[in-house]
Amino acid sequence: MGLINLTEPASINNKGRFSANAPLWMLAFRPFFLGGSLVALFGISYWTLVLSGAVTWSLNLPPNVWHAHEMMFGFASVIAMGFLLTAAQTWTGVSSISGTPLIILSCFWLMARVLFFVQLPFNFALGEPVNLYLVIVFQGIWWLGGIMVLSKMLFKARNKQNYPFIGILTLLFIFNMLFLYLVIHQQSALALKLCDTSVFIFILLIGIVAGRVIPFFTARGLKLTEQVKCPRLDRCILFLTMGGILSSIGENLTSDKIILSIFVGGLACLHLLRSFIWWNKGIVKVPLLWSLQLAYFTLGVGLIGITLSFYHSQIFYKDALHMVTIGAIGMMIIAMMARVSLGHTGRALSPPYFISIAFVCIFIAAIARSILPSIINANHAWILSGCLWSLGFFLFLFHYFPILINKRIDGRIG
Repeated sequence: MGLINLTEPASINNKGRFSANAPLWMLAFRPFFLGGSLVALFGISYWTLVLSGAVTWSLNLPPNVWHAHEMMFGFASVIAMGFLLTAAQTWTGVSSISGTPLIILSCFWLMARVLFFVQLPFNFALGEPVNLYLVIVFQGIWWLGGIMVLSKMLFKARNKQNYPFIGILTLLFIFNMLFLYLVIHQQSALALKLCDTSVFIFILLIGIVAGRVIPFFTARGLKLTEQVKCPRLDRCILFLTMGGILSSIGENLTSDKIILSIFVGGLACLHLLRSFIWWNKGIVKVPLLWSLQLAYFTLGVGLIGITLSFYHSQIFYKDALHMVTIGAIGMMIIAMMARVSLGHTGRALSPPYFISIAFVCIFIAAIARSILPSIINANHAWILSGCLWSLGFFLFLFHYFPILINKRIDGRIG
């Protein structure tokens, strides 16, 4: 697959777009990055209050199930969709979703978040709380709408090298619907296992996207003449991750962790190797580079932890998994949003110093959630991690909220 160019071409036809008076709805990254960041902030803040006992749980599904769903399918998925729908416009030269259709799609996503907290006084003949069925409907429509828009753009331009992203989003959509179906039928344990497998789908997405953008961003940011390329290693990571996804599904059915551990261990080594190949000492002076590289390095470390958890009783799978979900996925997301939001609004790629603090907060949150539970009281470690995560996204929103809702500073549409 080729490298991703994230600079919006001026030749794109913007016919039918909203005027500059409604910049929030000009490209999908704006409402989706904003919405996802708000879920990251308020969702984890609420979760932390529940863990601390300050708030009584009142939703009609287990708290850990809601937490897992909203972080994976409410937060991470909407950021991924916003990135892909925005980047696809650059890849294809075809206008992405904007204006009224984008507002409608965003409302479906928002309603799915809100409906978890709505207790409807009627159940019809469903025998279960109607609000969870409505979550499936609104979340499903949001997924299908985003996938259809991306597919239309890629197919129209015959952009075959990016067709795999359609498959990845479709797989996440299927897992999301199965997750909610199992929750409604009180199969929460199996739903959480599906969510764990969906983490590996996000690892596949990170493996592809990071393999394109990190060398590109590094070369641009450090003014290097060439990008670091390792195509054979890229292909090995791709195939090994697909094997990991299949073996994770198999593990859910058979509880046999041996095959999964082999794939995960091998994948950890390859990601760490690629991280070392990409390393350049110049990145330590550029927050938008070291944050991405640190997130990617943390992916390899987290996968090693997962592998060891299969063989060592003192290393817990969920703790190691959170090194991946917080330290790799979470930090990769906030670092990508920080870079893309500046580039796609015509601003200089130099965020203020406190954005570096935000990156550090997310990284320490990963350590607090993954390592501290074996040293101090686990609940205290979880609360500390939640507070650090919330602080990181508060700092992000403090700077990027006005950027995402205001027009580009260079006068272009996007």
